[in-house]
Amino acid sequence: MDREAEKSRILIFGGTGYIGKHMVRASVSLGHPTSIYVRPAAAPQTRTLSLDLRREFHSAGVRIIEGELEEHEKMVAALKEADVVISALAYPQVPDQLKIIDAIVAAGNIKRFLPSDFGCEEDKITPLPPFQEFLEKKRKIRRATEAAGIPFTFVAANCLAAYLVNILLHPHDLHGEIVVYGNGEANAVLNYEEDVGKYTIKVANDPRARNRVVTYRPEPNIISQNRLISLWEEKTGRSFKRVYVPEEDLVKLSQTLPPPDNIPVSILHSIFVKGDLMSYDINEDDLEASRLYPEMQYTTIDHLLDVFLTDPPEPPAMAAFK
Repeated sequence: MDREAEKSRILIFGGTGYIGKHMVRASVSLGHPTSIYVRPAAAPQTRTLSLDLRREFHSAGVRIIEGELEEHEKMVAALKEADVVISALAYPQVPDQLKIIDAIVAAGNIKRFLPSDFGCEEDKITPLPPFQEFLEKKRKIRRATEAAGIPFTFVAANCLAAYLVNILLHPHDLHGEIVVYGNGEANAVLNYEEDVGKYTIKVANDPRARNRVVTYRPEPNIISQNRLISLWEEKTGRSFKRVYVPEEDLVKLSQTLPPPDNIPVSILHSIFVKGDLMSYDINEDDLEASRLYPEMQYTTIDHLLDVFLTDPPEPPAMAAFK
């Protein structure tokens, strides 16, 4: 059988976004016929970065379909040319995935749908109210997917590592202070964005992951703030003053800051004070990405800090904090 015939046709919504672009690149590198559904280039919301990525993807053989999420028939037509659908839409567009679900039902041929999760395992944690409300919108999409009978994979990718390293360590700055949330001892899970892209393409095509939740929790990427700072100090040969923000301050800010500014504070509390990402066990029957694909070479936090030393990624916009 022709190997190309075995490859799933993958359609990605949000493919020019912060995490979506890594999924597109991974899909192409793994040999899948890949399409992206994006806003028209002339739309007011279309950014220069998106246009640059479209040129990159076009050169790589990616099919670019321009349309809005309100264009039901156009989406159905695009879906009929796909086997797997991945949504990497940013948080403000999460509720709009109901339109994608409606189009998937109408198309009737999709073998797997991955909605825009790629953060914490929202069905297993109870964070502060602003983050809870944030997650409830994602839970609604999960429940709608299940109710529609669409084969799915839900992904708990945990933290996007390059983004969080920029937030926590400010490696582009030369100041000598680093803010620590809580006491700095809660463990989090930081996965490099490129690896999140690769794992996502793999699970999207893996029959073991059908109608399952997959967690990305490689052991070397479980780390506390204090350990992360110590590693950074070892690699840079510098010593940083640690400025601790007490839990009660974060809770108060979550109650007093106006939306949406209260959401990032609540996320920081969930991850780095409560340790929500490590609040549940991964059992033998659960699906964890590094166990599913032991052959895949992923980027450890230790290696990622080496990358920041030699060629630091530019800090992304706060809107990428999903």
